[in-house]
Order: sequence, then C-alpha cells, then structure tokens
Amino acid sequence: MAATGTQATTDLPNADNPIGRLQSALGRLTNQQKILLAVAFAAVIALIVATSTWIKQSDFKILFSNISERDGGAIIAALDQMNVPYKFSESGGAILIPSGRVNEVRLRLATQGLPKGGGVGFELMENQKFGISQFAEQINYQRGLEGELARTIQSIGAVQAARVHLAIPKPTVFVREEMKPSASVLLNLYAGRTLDPAQIAGIQNLVAASVPNLAASSVTLLDQTGTMLSHLKSKLMEAGLDPTQVKYVQEIEAGAIKRVEDILSPILGRGNVRVQVAADVDFSQSEQTAETHRPNTTPPDISIRSQQTSESASTTPSAQGVPGALSNQPPVPATAPLTQPPVAGTPAGAAGTQAPVPGQINAAGVQAPITNVGQPINTRKDSTINYEVDRTIRHTKQSVGTVKRLSAAVVVNHRRDAKGAMKALSDTELKQINDLVKEALGFSQERGDSVSVANAPFTAVETSEFQIPLWKDPQVFALIKDVLTYAAIAAIGFYLVFKVIMPLMKTIMQPPPAASSRHLGGAVDIVDEEEERGPTAAEALEKKLEQARDLAQQDPKVVANIIKDWTGANAG
Repeated sequence: MAATGTQATTDLPNADNPIGRLQSALGRLTNQQKILLAVAFAAVIALIVATSTWIKQSDFKILFSNISERDGGAIIAALDQMNVPYKFSESGGAILIPSGRVNEVRLRLATQGLPKGGGVGFELMENQKFGISQFAEQINYQRGLEGELARTIQSIGAVQAARVHLAIPKPTVFVREEMKPSASVLLNLYAGRTLDPAQIAGIQNLVAASVPNLAASSVTLLDQTGTMLSHLKSKLMEAGLDPTQVKYVQEIEAGAIKRVEDILSPILGRGNVRVQVAADVDFSQSEQTAETHRPNTTPPDISIRSQQTSESASTTPSAQGVPGALSNQPPVPATAPLTQPPVAGTPAGAAGTQAPVPGQINAAGVQAPITNVGQPINTRKDSTINYEVDRTIRHTKQSVGTVKRLSAAVVVNHRRDAKGAMKALSDTELKQINDLVKEALGFSQERGDSVSVANAPFTAVETSEFQIPLWKDPQVFALIKDVLTYAAIAAIGFYLVFKVIMPLMKTIMQPPPAASSRHLGGAVDIVDEEEERGPTAAEALEKKLEQARDLAQQDPKVVANIIKDWTGANAG
C-alpha cells in the first residue's frame, strides 16, 4: 500500500509549477470541452476585434467626392505621405478619412493646390521653358484662362463640372478683316438641378467680361444633354416670359396681403382672417411726343411779333394816256374848291390832329398847296404785321410696372361670444372691415379696384400632416440598425462569456475531491485512511460510498477507467 501511494504522487503534476497547475486544470476537461473552450475564446477575441474595427470605420467622413482620377491619385499620394488612413466609399466616388482629421487634411491639401478640379489654370504659366515661341505662350495663356473660367463656373451650386472653349482671333490692323472673339461653355449639372435665365445670363456676362472685345451674345452655353441654354434664355426673353416680372407681381400681391392681415389681425385675432389679392400690372413700355398748334385769332390772346407800315403820296402829275400832243395838255381847272373830308369820329380841331386847310392836301405826311396847275393823283399805303405762332411740344414716357387694377377678397371668421358660441359679425363691423381693407390697399375708384369682404365660419382644419412611417424613416432605420447591431454583439458576447467560458472555468478552477483515486498495477485505494472519521464501520462505509458517488458525478471518466482496470485485473 505504501508503494502504491508513492507511485501515485510521482505521476501527478507538480502543484507548485504554474504550467503544471494549468495542465492539471485542463486535465479535468474532456476533449469536447477543451475544443469548446478554445472556440469560445477565439470567438470572443474575434468579436472584440471586429467591433473595434467597425466602430473605427463608422467614424470615417468624406474628404472629397466626385473628383477626377488625376486629382484622386494625387490626393491618395498626399495622404500616404501624411500617414493618414483612408478608404473609398462603396460607389468609389468619395475618399473617406477619420472625422477628426478632415479639416486639417483639407487645409494641408489646399496648400498643395489639391484638388485642382480636373483642369489647369494660370499655374501653367509658372514653368515656362526657355526659348518657347510666342505662339506656344499664347496657347498656354488661352488654356490657363479657360481653366480659370471653368473653375469659377464650377463654384456655382448647380454646376458639377464645366469646360470652356475660347475662340480668340489673331489681331489685325485692317478693320474689315477684324473678327470678334467667341466662347463656348459646356456645363455638367447635378442630377435634378437646373439653371434659371438669370444664372444663364450671369455665366454669359462672366465669360464676356473676362475676354477683351467679347460680347455676351457671342457666348454659347450647353448642358450635358446638348440643350442650348443660351438659346432657351433668349427665346424666353423674346417671348416676353420674364421671370422677374412674375416675381414683381407676386411681391406686390404679398405686400398687399400682409398690410391687410396686419391691420385686421389685432381686431379679429390671428388665424381668423384670410386674404387674397390679385394685381393687374402693366409692363408695356411706350413713349409719346406731341406738337400742337392753336389758332391765334382771339383778340385778348393775340401776340404780335413785328409790325411794319408804309405810306406814300405824290402831287407831281405824270404822263397819262397815249403819248402825243393831246395827252400832254394840262387838265382843266376845277370849278369847285377841293377839300379833304374829315376823318370819321374825329372832330374838327381835335388835339393831335390838324384840320384840313382849304386849297391844300395832307396825305402820308406830305402837305402841299393845291395850285391851279394840278392836284394829288397818286397815294400808296403798305402795312405788314407778323403774329406769334402758338406751339406746344409734349414728350411722355409711361413708367414700367404700373398697377392697373387691384382685386381683394377677404374672408372673416365668426366671432366667439362669452359663452363660446360662434356668432356672425354685424353689418357695421363688416363695413368697418371693408373700409380698413380699402385704406390698406390704397383703393382707387378711378382705377377700377374692387374689394369683397365675406363673413363665414371657418372649418376646423386637421393639423396632422402626412408623416413617413417610422419603419420607413431613413434616420430611424439607421438608428434601429445600429441598436440591433450592438445588441447582437452584446448578446453573442454575453452567451460566450456566461454560458460557455464561465462554466468551463468553474470546472477548471474547482478544488480536487477529498478522496482521489490512486492506481498502481491494478490496485486502487478509494479511501484515505488518514482522513477517515467516524466511530463505527457503518458510518465509515456510508461516507466512503458518498465520496465515491461524488467522484463518479464529477469525474465519470476516471471512474470508468477504474472499473475498466478492475475488470482487466480480475480477468488477468
């Protein structure tokens, strides 16, 4: 029996050696338990590594997107030099880096001129070769100008990419042979984006202002589908479809509505009035010039510019009749004295006049005596008067955007009384509201404005708006996905730790049984006689049986080996 105990002690591992203790602990596990423990440890380590890697990857943000292949290669090379980790998006159109270094990397790449936008600019002129020809310099300048214009156009929100082609003719000293420059611009717009006429005109003027002697009408714009945007803009303008006019009308209507609501809301309460205004605006342009001549015949309105009067009288006889002896005879003396009749309305001897003297003539300032030889036979009086001509010139230019007519419709809600019941407004209140609306609109009867005020109860409007279901909301879906991912990781880790590893560790770390089996040459001592206690043999036997049952439950393999050894020893 002593030899047997010594041999058993020699076969057991050394308890003081850590490796021996580990081998002794692992020896208590079956082969399946050992495999399960190794798999569980490997799964936990893999889960931890995958989770940390996934968390780090989810912290990546976009550095640049929609860049050319040349710029992408230059950016990747710069990131490698800066030791910045990067990856590509699933579509391959974006470069992702850790979110904490996005701003820093962008600034550092900007100092290197990255990204360049897929084209060259005036940096092409920095590295000029010695002895380059003037033609090559002109070509490089034109390429640089085209690249700079393309970069500027790409800064517009709706433009994804742009290409500019300039046709600059060679200057000449002959005016007849001089040709004007022209330009073509190809725009690649983002999906679902368009350019309004104002933006098209802005791009045309931008290019025209960058090239000498280039007119905006000589700049042609096309989009990626080949549609001529500049032609569309000119057609709309020629047809009179100016969006600025529509916007001006909307501003007039919105201003009128706001004025009416601001003056009625304090009286009726906010939400108890609805206003709609329609404005008829005249955008026609006309100029008128009128020249008017009125007759100048009314005595009070007569204006004399100049007046000239001429009178003459002659008392020298002149030859009359047929020349000859008979015609040269003097006239026969008059038988009665010749006197000048007085002027009508002028009394004889009046002041400023001279009474006729018998035997004298007074005509045209000439006063001479009448002789027996002859009398005045020739008088002449000429009078010329120039009057001012009445002339009026009027130049009229009609203003653009004149309001021709305003029409307003106002609906007022019923008033709520003290008991909470809805009650219609009185005629006096409606008239006051009508007058206030007219004053707020600037009502004009001559212009033909109209205002209609109605009082009616408002129908309760459902405030619930259409909402996307939670299970269709992208944000909620992403949140649920993340929660489920973390929950699955936690569940797997919990199962591996508490259901696989912990039970196996308990099996490994539990203390050895009080009674251990010792085998030597087919003999087995089940009871340690030094630890036996009990006054009687029956109690000792019962205790031994209990220890044997515990050993069989804890180490069934050992018990099986013992029984096998017994069977083999008896057979031998």
